[in-house]
Parts: sequence; structure tokens; C-alpha cells
Amino acid sequence: MYEKITVWQYGIPHCFLKILIIMKLSLFLLLVTFFQVSALTYGQKVSVRVTKVPLKTVLYELSKQTNYNFIADADLSAKVGPISMDVKNMEWNHVVEKCFTGIPLKIVLNKEDKMVFIQAAPVAKAAYNDKEKSTQQLTVAGRVSTPEGIAMPGVSVATTNATKKAFTDKQGNYSIAVSPTDTLVYSFIGYVRQIQVVQGRTKIDVSLKMAEEKIEDVVVIGYGEVKKADITGAIGSVDVKAMQKAPVATFDQALAGRVAGVQVSGNDGQPGSVNNIVIRGANSLTQDNSPLYVVDGFPIEAFNESPVSPSDIESIQVLKDASATSIYGSRGANGVIIITTKQGTKSTPVIAVNSYYGIQAVNKKLDVLSPYEFVKYQQELNPTTTERLYLDGRTLEDYKNLSGVDMQGALFRRAPMWNNDISFRGGSQNTQYSVFANILKSDGVILNSGFNRAQGKFTLSQQLKKNIKAYVNASYTKTTTSGSIVSDPTGGIPSLSLIYSALGYRPISGFDDVDLMDEFFDPAVITETPTDYRVNPIISVQNELNERILGSTIINGYLDFKLTEHLLLKLRGGVVSNNLNTSTLYNSKTQIGSPNYPTSKGTTGSVFERKMDNWLNENTLTYNRKIGKHRFDALAGFTLQENRLGYSGYTASFIQNEELGIDGIDLSTSIVPETYHKEWSLASFLGRVNYDYASKYLFTASFRSDGSSKFKGTNKWGYFPSGAFSWKMNKEAFMQNMKAISESKLRVSYGTTGNNRVDEYATYSGITFPYGSYYSFNNGSPDKGASLLTSAGVADLRWETTAQFNVGYDLGLYQDRVRFTFDYYDKRTNDLLLNANLPYTTGYLVAFQNIGSVRNRGLEFSLETTNIKGKNFRWSSAFNISFNRNKILKLQPGQSYRLQTVSFVGDFANVAPYIAKVGQPMGMLYGASFDRLYQYEDFNQLANGTYVLRPEVPDNGRARNTIQPGDMKFNDLNNDGTINTDDYTVIGNGNPLHIGGFANDFSYKNFDLSVFLQWSYGNDILNGNKLYFEQNTYNLYNFNLYSTVENRWTPENQNTTIPRVGGLPPRIYHSNIVEDGSFLRLKTVSLGYTFSDTFLKSRKIRSARIYLSGQNLLTFTKYSGSDPEVSVRNSALTPGFDWSAYPRARTMTMGIDVSF
Repeated sequence: MYEKITVWQYGIPHCFLKILIIMKLSLFLLLVTFFQVSALTYGQKVSVRVTKVPLKTVLYELSKQTNYNFIADADLSAKVGPISMDVKNMEWNHVVEKCFTGIPLKIVLNKEDKMVFIQAAPVAKAAYNDKEKSTQQLTVAGRVSTPEGIAMPGVSVATTNATKKAFTDKQGNYSIAVSPTDTLVYSFIGYVRQIQVVQGRTKIDVSLKMAEEKIEDVVVIGYGEVKKADITGAIGSVDVKAMQKAPVATFDQALAGRVAGVQVSGNDGQPGSVNNIVIRGANSLTQDNSPLYVVDGFPIEAFNESPVSPSDIESIQVLKDASATSIYGSRGANGVIIITTKQGTKSTPVIAVNSYYGIQAVNKKLDVLSPYEFVKYQQELNPTTTERLYLDGRTLEDYKNLSGVDMQGALFRRAPMWNNDISFRGGSQNTQYSVFANILKSDGVILNSGFNRAQGKFTLSQQLKKNIKAYVNASYTKTTTSGSIVSDPTGGIPSLSLIYSALGYRPISGFDDVDLMDEFFDPAVITETPTDYRVNPIISVQNELNERILGSTIINGYLDFKLTEHLLLKLRGGVVSNNLNTSTLYNSKTQIGSPNYPTSKGTTGSVFERKMDNWLNENTLTYNRKIGKHRFDALAGFTLQENRLGYSGYTASFIQNEELGIDGIDLSTSIVPETYHKEWSLASFLGRVNYDYASKYLFTASFRSDGSSKFKGTNKWGYFPSGAFSWKMNKEAFMQNMKAISESKLRVSYGTTGNNRVDEYATYSGITFPYGSYYSFNNGSPDKGASLLTSAGVADLRWETTAQFNVGYDLGLYQDRVRFTFDYYDKRTNDLLLNANLPYTTGYLVAFQNIGSVRNRGLEFSLETTNIKGKNFRWSSAFNISFNRNKILKLQPGQSYRLQTVSFVGDFANVAPYIAKVGQPMGMLYGASFDRLYQYEDFNQLANGTYVLRPEVPDNGRARNTIQPGDMKFNDLNNDGTINTDDYTVIGNGNPLHIGGFANDFSYKNFDLSVFLQWSYGNDILNGNKLYFEQNTYNLYNFNLYSTVENRWTPENQNTTIPRVGGLPPRIYHSNIVEDGSFLRLKTVSLGYTFSDTFLKSRKIRSARIYLSGQNLLTFTKYSGSDPEVSVRNSALTPGFDWSAYPRARTMTMGIDVSF
């Protein structure tokens, strides 16, 4: 058997022939000039310096220096032990002989195929007599290929006793003289060997399948990579292949539940919206808690996931503890997500196409009152008007058989989604290249909304010289997001929220000649409730233009200089440029442009451009050395990064000709420009040392110093050290007899990281000239700007610092068929960059200050198992669960709590539904504690039949004489007889007790099935929709409600929590609208079939798989809203608020993945 010791052992061993075929493609002709071609002679000299390395390492080095592939007989190689040599300018064949000292060799040089065969010297054997030759020998010829039909050169063909041996040529052909009864063995390293009995045959063709080899996992870390077994910190790896089975537009939509300690939640289902990703709990109260992203080596803050296609991702690593993240210093406190996209390969060129088409639909429609129940409610609310509008010539019973208007059904749609990926990857020993393109079109489940992406990417890696390697990565992505933000209550008016308008639209007009679907203004709403500014949401959304086009260019590359055998210099540079163009137009047939809108400015529109340019330069020096049992590597570096942001555009009102659309903005009589420019820069020194003794004791120490332009003077620089220790206990003598244990590793780390996410000019006081503050003389148009002080500068502002301790344990059993990981962490953030409230006497509202402290502690568990591994059936599982406990340790001096409002509607905009209190978690829900509904026993009945609240019964915040049976009653916590802010308390917790995911992968023969579950448990949701659609806080007439209102309080139905009709609930937040937001979701299911090699071989197809995939298929929850994964006003202080949220879609797709 022969062993090939070059790139072939890592990939497909038929690269050269396949390259010659693919060279016919025009694209490959552009790349072939990078290939190095040389002719090997016995006189060519090489230099090799190695210490105690296996034979394959030496032959691999020879392959790099000669551009020939070395194939060694496996039996011969087994006789060679560790090799040490230090030779310069020695002929390559003498180096080979030196490796096999004392062993007779035969070296065969095949210049045509660029191969060197190393065989045992032939041994003279006794000759057969003429009779034996004529009666017992025959020549067997044939061809050896892959299942795809591609020739395999260098395959060993030998009899079972190895007395006769040959191997295939460049075309995969062979010829060997054997006995008719001999058995032939076909073998090649990395492939399953095959046995064929000759049985007198003279032609035998064979197809070899690639063997499954366990490749040692390599994990990408900051400024390098490390073997998974040598990790000292807490690093989570995403199963990218499993994640890519989810039919999603961006990878973050499939990330939830995949990694322990990583909480991923969406605000709602709005197309193009960015998910909230928090690693090990939120550190900051008022600032961004999202992690730092490093994409192909480029660190990016405020990362937008849309330019990265999920199918182009090679790996995702999540750095969680300080040991792993401190190398990123001032930006590592919130964790780091390292994304590596797919690159070129050292293999034959492969063209791959992945295409799918699917349908998206709303998971859950909210039930509203039927025409009968709607009219019945209106009759109780306003009998006189209802008699005139609905019961003139009709009875209430007549409405039982009417279906009514389904405004939700008209607004929602079955939205198509299709995706096409095509890639072309391949290369040689010296050159690897890849070309990738993606087109995605995903319509939203709400009319006139959607998300589209078009992307192209090219990478090239080139070995320029023996010690110089170059790499370049260039991509351009254009994404288009359309549709208004449906949960945005612009101007504080609820009717501007799209879902509100659809749910509240009355289901019946009461007149046969009025079709509500055709009417822009509901005639009854205009005449009966003129202060209600609702319009037909279908007509409004169809006439809106709200488009956001993002063009993203990413170019980065590096040069590697191998200065010595142990010293590597890497020079990296890159540029990221994002150009976001936003266009809006609201004509007279929209809610905002409607003349019925009280503050309408007619047809309005806007055009804005937001341009961000970010450049990076990194220079690192890495030293690796192994001496005996000691192995260490050291990294030192210096980096520079700068970000520039420009924003400009204008808003136009009273546009004269709305028929021109966005092109008519310049005809406006009122144009208000807006522009600003911001920039920041960062300079950093970094270093890291890894030490390994006997592969048992591993130490890591890292340090980074960052200087930021966001701070002044001595506060510009921050210093972030960390250290970690790992002990591989299974390497110890006392565990050598525990054969079931394949890994047992203890990890301990401690370190500090920072956060500089404040405004670029937070150390300076802010001033603005808002259009709303313009003033005029003599009743003229406002044209004089008034300057307003917006924020107070704090000159001594400094870094926010997080110190974290982590202890972890990794256990592998039964050759890693069972893998268990446990981590405990304790992190404390001090000097919070808090956007603190200021006394009104200062003239400012807020200012950034270094005050406050927050603590996060938690447990993480991960379990991966290979449950069944049979010939035809396999089943593997992956489970993770995370617990995080957050606590506020300190706020502003003398401050024990901080109230937080959210952008909402009506009177609620000025009421705080959240509280941050010292000693408690952030994100606590705050308001009145609901007791029950007032019952008759709470009142005294007067002679005239009216009810008056008893003196000993507290009111609910309303005037006592207005309170009636069936109104809401709250707990009077201070027993003063009335409900006010003194009675407000914590009414819920927006943080989950634990989160997790559970994946199961099955395969039977050519079928595969993946099932992934995700959950969140223990978090509460503040359902603001209930204030309108269940409690009708404002007693709106001609306004539809949830069907649950059928169970409202009446004298005959007193056992309920839904108040009576016509009551006046206090306009406060309370626990009656707080719900359990726990859920278990069938997140992703994928069923596939992979076609057999036999079927594909004749069709010249490398691989092919067809599949069905589903996303967000089932959700098990007690939450009454459309989806429990909701937080439309999300921040660390305000999680879990629901109002008019864009519904999350259920997706079903069918696709094919094929390569050639």
C-alpha cells in the first residue's frame, strides 16, 4: 500500500487531472497563471530542518519545495521512526535516502505526472518454469476512479501476499501479472480499500470511496487558531452545517439555542431586522451590549449580519471568557463572535449550486370579535349610536350569520422566498481560490415588505515564494429592505401602528352599500369619533414607500512572511465601506400623509444617505518553538483602526405632485436638511503567550492596551490583561487505565476586558439646531435657528471595565462519542458608561458618566452524544442549557433605582413600565399589582340603585365616584386607600431563568433528518396590546377587540379578569397585562436525500442532495400574543415589551444542493 504525503491526504487525490478538465472554463483561465510549474531533476537541492517529526512531515516539506507529490509505500513508511535532520542545499533524493537510512529503496521519478514513488528495493525471487508461466499467470488491467468517475493516480494494486504490486498512472490505469486465483487489494491513503478476487478476469475496474477520518478540530481564536484539545478559555463552536439547514436570510436567525451562554432574540419578525445577541448577560445598563464581530479577521462594531450569506460561512466561534476575549481589549467585554467564510481549497475545482424555494406564512393570527359579538359590545358601550348605525332595520341576531371583514387576512399574505448560491472553489499546493455569488429574495408576510440580497465574493491565496504567502478577500453585497416599521408609534398616535389599525378595524359597516375594504376612511369613524384618525391599513400600506438600500464593500488581505522556521510576520489590512440610502414617501392615501391626520404636513418624504468607512491595519509577529516536552508560542502586535461616519439628507413636506413619487420631493414647499459627521480611531498594542508542558499543562497569558479617540488625556488608554490554565487530567498516569475516558480537562481563567461604546464626542457638550425650535418674526415662516444644549460633556470619561472569572471542565467518553462541557462564570462590570439623568437645574437632561456596577453569574452545560453509529443508521444529539443571574450593584451616587419609559402611545408614553433597582436584575417590569375586579360586595348600593365604593375599599387611582363593579382593582401596598406611584412594585422579570437548544440528527442510508428545538423559560412579557384590545382603556367606539373580551365582566359573569364595558381603567401599567413569555419552539426541521455515487457517476455529478426544510414550525407557549419571542423596545433596561409587532413567519422550503 502506498501513502501520499501531500495535500492529497487532506483532500481528493485526483486534483491534477480534474484541474486539466476544469481549465476549459474561462474563469479558471484567469487563475491558472498563478500556478507554479517546475521540472524536478535528481540534482535539485532542498533544505530541511526538523526535529523528531514523522516521515510525512518531511515528505510534505519536499513536496512544497519541489512541486512534486511524494508517494511512499505504507509498509515501508511504517519502518521509519521520528526523523531529525538539519540539511541545507542537499539533493532531494539524498534527503529521501537519509529518511530511510539502512532500508533498501527504489525511487521512481515520474516527470509527466509530477510524482515521486518511493518503493522497497526489489528482492530477487526464484523464476517460474515455463509451464507455470503459461498455465498460472495472466495480466489484469483496469481503471481506478472516484465514485464521481474521476481518475485516481498512485493507487496501490497488490496481491494479498504482496508478492506482486503495481500502482495506477495519471489516468488511473494499471496493469499487473497475477494468478487466476489471486485476490487483489486496491488501497490509497484516505480511502476505503477494496478487495477483488480475480477469478480468471483480465479487466477489473474499481471505484474507491473516501474514508471517514477523524480530523483534529482547529478552533479560530483572536489573531490565530488553536487545536480544540488545547483550548484554555471558554470558547463555543457553532455547528455550522446544522445551522445552514435552516432556511433563513441571515445567520443570526438560526443561531438561537446553538451555543451555551449566547442569548439570541428578535424584536419581532420584521424582514431585515437585526436580532439581539447577548453573551453571558448584559454588562451595560444604557449602552450597546452586542458582541464584537470579527469577520475574516476584520473586527467590526455595530455589525449588520445581512452582508454575510449563511451558506458562505465556514465556521463561527464564540469567545466568552476574559482569557479568550481580552486580546480584543476595549471591545471584548460583551464577548466576541469570530466568523470565517469559505475560502479556496487545495483540491480539484468544484462548482457547487444550492437553490431553494419556499413559502412563508403568519404563524398565528389573533382572534378578534365576530360581527355579532362586535355589535353586541358596541350596544353595551353606546346603545344610542349603535341603534342608529347597526340596528336600524336589523336585529342583533342578524349579525350571527355574517362573516365580516378579515383585515388581518387582507394584510397578511403567503410570501414567497427563494435563494440561489453558486460557488467555484479549488486550487493547488500554492494557489487556492474561491468565487461565490448569492441572490436572495424574501417577501414579507405583510404587504409591501420584504428583504432582498445580492452578493458576490472572491478570495485568492497564493504562495508567492517559499516563505511568503499572500491572501486577498473582496466582496460586495447589496441588500434592500422594504416596508414600514410596523411597531413604531410615530407621534404617539396608536393608529400609526399598522397591526393596531388592522386589528381594531371594525368587521362590519352596518350598511349594505358600504364596503369597508374599498374605503380609505371608515365613514362611521369620521362621523362618530372624529378624533380617531384610523384609515384603511391595506390602502395605506400599499401607498407607502419605505426602502432601505445598503451597499457593503469588504476588502481585506494579508501577507505572511516566514522569517525563520519559528518566526512568522503577518501584515494585514482591510477596508469596510457601508453606504445606506433610505427613502420614504407617504402620499395622501397613507396614514401619515392623510389630510385627516391632525398634524399632517400633506404628502411627505425623505431621502437620507448614511456612509460609513472603516479601515484597519494589523501587524503581528508570532514565534513557535518546541523543545522536548516544552512547547510555546508568543504573539506580539500593533493595530490601527479608524471609522468615519457621514449622514446627510432632507425631509420634505407638502409635496405638490405626489404622482411623481420620490422624484417629486424637490417640488416641496418645505425642505428641511440634516447632516452630521462623526469619526473615531483606535490604536492598540497586544500580546499573548501560550505554554504547553508535555501536552498536559497549558498556560495562556494575554495583554492588550487600547488608545481611543473617544476619551481625553490620560483616560485615552486602557489596559486589559488575562490569564488561563488548563490541565489535561487524562494524560496523567493515574488515568491511563480508565479506557472509557478519552478527555478530561480542567480550565481556569481570569481577566479584564473593556467597553468604549459611547458617542464619539461624549466628552464634549452637545449642541443642536432642531427645525422644531425655529422661530420667526411677524408671523412669517420659521427661518431662524435656535440652539439647544442636548448633552453635557464629561472630560474625565474613561473605559467601562469588566473583570471575569471562569472555571470549566471538558469530559470525553468512549472515544468522544460522549462529550460534556461545563462552565461557571462570574463577571463584574465597573465604571459603567451610564447615560445618567441630570437635575433640570443643570440645563441638560443627560450626560455620560462612569458610575454604577453590574454583576453577571451563570452556569453553562453542553452535551454532545453519538447515540447510534451503525452501518446504515446513525443518530447524534447536541444539548445545551444556560443559566444567567444579573444584579445591579450600584447606580448613581445616592440613587437606589432608575425608572425607564418606552416609546409608546397616548398617556402611557410618560409612564415608566421598567425599573432598574440596586440589588435586583436589570429589566424588571414595574407597575401596579393587579388584585381582581371590583365586585358588588365592594360597594354600597344607594336608594336610586347606584353603587358607591365602600370607604374601607381602596380606589384604583380614578375618582371614587366613577368606580363601578367590574372595574380593575389593584393592591394598595401602603394601605393609604388610593392607588398611586407609591403602590407601584416589581410585577415581572424580562430576563429568562434559562435558555437552551436541543438538536438531533438522524441518517438512514441516503436519508438524513435534522430536528432542532429552542427554548426560553421564565421571562415575562409586558403585553401592551391588551391595554387597547382587551381592556379598551380609552373606551374607543367602532373599535374591534380581542375575542377574549367575550369573557368580560357582566353581572352574570363575575368570575373573570377582563373588565366591564365602559369602565375607565387607570392609564397605568399593571400586572394584569404581564404574561409568561416562556416557550419551546420547533425551530428547524430538515429532511434530505443524498443520491448514491452509482447514480451520479454516469451523470458526471460529484454530489447531489434534495431536501425539505422548515423554520419556526411549532411554538408551545402560554403567551396570548402572536409570538412570545418579542421585544419591540428592546434594551437591557426594557426587555419583553409587545406592541403591534410584526408577526414571525413560519417557513417551508424545498431545495437542491449539487456539486460538479
